Amino acid sequence: TYEKVCRYIARESESVVVSVEYRLAPEHKYPAAYEDCLNATLHFMKNIEHYGVDPACIIVSGDSAGGNLAAAVSQTLASRSDLPKLRAQILIYPGLQALDFNLPSYQQNRAVPLLLRERAAFFALQYLNGDASHVEEVLEGSHIPADVRLKYRKWVSAD
Repeated sequence: TYEKVCRYIARESESVVVSVEYRLAPEHKYPAAYEDCLNATLHFMKNIEHYGVDPACIIVSGDSAGGNLAAAVSQTLASRSDLPKLRAQILIYPGLQALDFNLPSYQQNRAVPLLLRERAAFFALQYLNGDASHVEEVLEGSHIPADVRLKYRKWVSAD
């Protein structure tokens, strides 16, 4: 589904684009997709001379769940001194948190197709454990213990 987009980006930016076809949930639960993306990125970076790419120009990117994976790969690689540093990460509507599906952005966009609030929670559960039977608890916020919610309130809060 992304081949035309990747070709367009490669052509217009005069870049090499590597698109990773990672294993999908619910058949392949976390961390399968992350491991696929990390392994592909590591292989590319360790063999960069084979691809004729400037090591100072590596960017990771993704949208939705792919944005989550790009962010996770970026964080993993940030501490690696044996590899080139990433130039940037481009995250397009990434799924970065599952603590609170009642934040203002979820409320403001709750009925915006394609990724309705309920669908976002459903996909988050599918990604994590393949069991989406607890969507209502996630939407209510009862899936997070009160002490954890307080601990992360500084970063994940409507305030």
